Amino acid sequence: MKFLLSHLGITKYVLATFSLFISMAQAHVVLETPVVFTGAYYKAVFKISHGCDGSPTQQVIINVPEGFKGAKPMVKTAWDISVLKDKLQKPYTSHGKKIIEDVTKIEWKNGNLPSEFYDEFVIVGQAPMESGPLYWKVTQICASGKLEWNEIPAEGKTLKDYKNPAAALKVVVDPEDHSQHQH
Repeated sequence: MKFLLSHLGITKYVLATFSLFISMAQAHVVLETPVVFTGAYYKAVFKISHGCDGSPTQQVIINVPEGFKGAKPMVKTAWDISVLKDKLQKPYTSHGKKIIEDVTKIEWKNGNLPSEFYDEFVIVGQAPMESGPLYWKVTQICASGKLEWNEIPAEGKTLKDYKNPAAALKVVVDPEDHSQHQH
């Protein structure tokens, strides 16, 4: 705790703790860690806390936002996983190789997450080099019904202004530049 406070400062610690409690109380899909440094490798943990009006979740589709590089899903026992790759408008280099297509959508399907249970769906990859918000559109398909977590705030609005907000990731500049090879 002392280490955390000395590195984050008390104000940032209080804000981070407050954000965690807020995100846990919300009923929509949220990221466990909603902030990442530019260019850093990141583990996106999407928290699913309920089904569709009591119906179990059987499929989760996550659209990978433009700029997030090399997305890889974590395997979930008893769920099938598929990834969709598309050609990039701006190719990039990774490990000395030119990347011209990348993952744009990840789908977990044929699973069963009862509405009264909680689970997490995980993707790893690299955050963009530019700071700013990154929104992840998530579709949750249940045995009966579907939830689209896809609303992106208009200028002057926040995620709290929407019924079905996309999961938000704030990409911030790292004063110590951790963009070097860290995965």
